[in-house]
Amino acid sequence: MKTYGYLLGGEEIAEGEKLEVKSPYSGEVVAEVHLGDEAAYEKALSRAQAAAPALAKLSSFERHSILAKAAREITRRTEELARMIALEGGKVIKLAEGEVARCANTLTVAAEEAKRIGGDVLSLDWVKNADRRWGLTRRFPLGPVFGITPFNFPLNLVAHKVAPAIAAGCPIVVKPASATPVSALLLGEILYSCGLPRGALSVLPSRSALAEKFVSDDRFRMLSFTGSAAVGWNLKTLAGKKRVTLELGGNAAAIVHHDSNLKKALPRCVFGAFAHAGQVCIHLQRIYVHKSVFDAFVGDFLKRTEKLVVGDPLDRNTDVGPMIDATAAWRAKEWVDEALSAGAQVLAGNRIDGNFVFPTVLTNTRGEMKVVSEEVFAPVVVIEPYTDFDEALARVNNSRYGLQAGVFTKDLSLANRAFETLEVGGVIIGDIPTWRVDHMPYGGEKDSGAGREGLKYAIEEMTQLRLLVIKPD
Repeated sequence: MKTYGYLLGGEEIAEGEKLEVKSPYSGEVVAEVHLGDEAAYEKALSRAQAAAPALAKLSSFERHSILAKAAREITRRTEELARMIALEGGKVIKLAEGEVARCANTLTVAAEEAKRIGGDVLSLDWVKNADRRWGLTRRFPLGPVFGITPFNFPLNLVAHKVAPAIAAGCPIVVKPASATPVSALLLGEILYSCGLPRGALSVLPSRSALAEKFVSDDRFRMLSFTGSAAVGWNLKTLAGKKRVTLELGGNAAAIVHHDSNLKKALPRCVFGAFAHAGQVCIHLQRIYVHKSVFDAFVGDFLKRTEKLVVGDPLDRNTDVGPMIDATAAWRAKEWVDEALSAGAQVLAGNRIDGNFVFPTVLTNTRGEMKVVSEEVFAPVVVIEPYTDFDEALARVNNSRYGLQAGVFTKDLSLANRAFETLEVGGVIIGDIPTWRVDHMPYGGEKDSGAGREGLKYAIEEMTQLRLLVIKPD
């Protein structure tokens, strides 16, 4: 077990209150971290402000070089980083290694986008009194950014705040999830070892109430939050005039039409339903299957579910690890039991053991049940039949969330109808809503958030467009 100080503008501070980081699998303490207090936040913000002018003046080449070097270092340290993700977050090791690879890609794409922050040249003489005038636009960094990140992707979702901030020329202070702070601290250490200027990044594990206090601080020019809808929208009300992006949760759905290839759809749906014990904001929570193939789909789905290995996240044979804590596990169990008492039918699972929720499949559910209408964030999925494609679209839309949706069909006209109809940030044709690559625009509608992540789009959120008008004479 190692003790980590918080990262204050490039300096590790090992003082003050300590937090034990415990394995969700074994309950053992895997690390200790020092928590940042109010004075630490003040220093981090002051150092960010002081670093902002120099960071804004870094050339595209310099920003690219820092990020590209860090990406290579992330890859070199894959084993160490993946093991920490598995230890502190309970993510199975094969998925943890995938997260490390994604983090390296996130930094690589940010490095490339740092060279592509351009603008436009505009002809302005479209009206009578604008003769020969022209304009150009450039993007300028907003200034200090406050990033708040969740436990479920403790490395890559931190990178999704930090990498575009560096590319844009913005200093950033990150408050990582208390359950999984070490991965964020390691990322910060790596970036500074690769030449990041002092003050550009602080990583401050801290109490949530303290972070909430600084959300309203006007010295931060932007808040970038990933987490639950309830917390995110509350923080937005506290943020004042600063720019806010919210990447929140959902109860993502997939439609499996009768013309789809079930042999391809089934394994993807099983993965989407149970990967990382369902603790993914685009976790596949609802599956609507055409009535003509419903029985075949469910039968095969259950067979595949029964074969999933639940256990030690460090074991390469494990498919489903623990929930982040017992509170999360019992909440999922309570929601399932509540649905069963209201007439739902359990087809698999509905078993809890410590922090483990065994893969659970429900049917005969109704839209008002929490397992359908809310974000279950657990290895729980509902599967229901439909007869008409428009009916299925309506059932997907019957939600206060709208992050992503998946549609399995070979009919291009139906795919286009889904794209035009579904009230979500992304429609994934031929795959599950859990599919994501890190450079695509990512974010939701309705209660699922505001603004977009994905490196190019996050950089746009973190910069201000400015216009220069030239009058030749």
